Amino acid sequence: MAGLLASRQKLLLHRAAKPVVFILCLLPFAWLFYAALANQLGANPAEALVRATGDWTLRFICIVLAVTPLRVITGTSALARFRRMLGLFSYFYVVIHLLSYSWFDMSFDVADIAKDIAKRPFILVGFSAFVLLTPLAATSLNAAIKAMGPKRWQLLHKLVYLIAGLGLLHFFWMRAGKNNFAEVFVYAAIVAVLLGWRVANHWSKNRKRLAASSVASLR
Repeated sequence: MAGLLASRQKLLLHRAAKPVVFILCLLPFAWLFYAALANQLGANPAEALVRATGDWTLRFICIVLAVTPLRVITGTSALARFRRMLGLFSYFYVVIHLLSYSWFDMSFDVADIAKDIAKRPFILVGFSAFVLLTPLAATSLNAAIKAMGPKRWQLLHKLVYLIAGLGLLHFFWMRAGKNNFAEVFVYAAIVAVLLGWRVANHWSKNRKRLAASSVASLR
């Protein structure tokens, strides 16, 4: 078991690991770009592109939320080195999602976009998630962590939980028009499990800390 863990750690710490993960994260965009050029996005390519980039945004947010549980459960601390890249890819796909909507649906008409955001709740929720994700992407550099301090930086990045909830709500309202909630429930279940693990892990740590302090006070 120890040998398997050491092998995993060595593989994840290899100098080629980050470039490989980067390429894998870029593959969905590469496929969508190719499909758009080759006219393989179906009868409504604009809608397909908007929806696909939104789906990949939500998927990457789920992947980011899964990094810490996987790292703790498997004991593979090296997984943490990919979290920042995965978070930035979440932002990359949400930017492409917003640009696709702004271009294909609204023709980059800022006034119409503002009216649409105010008029349609699911657009407002999605835009709010984008706005909240922006400072997380902007503070992803080490310099930002040093400038803010670890505690304030960690507090800011807890917004990812709220962003995940807004993303799910945006997805739910979007699918409500066609009464198609199958995928929504899948993502909701994944996010619920990941957040539930964090709550349980936090509670367990606090319980152990209280038990340790109680033992220390009796000595």
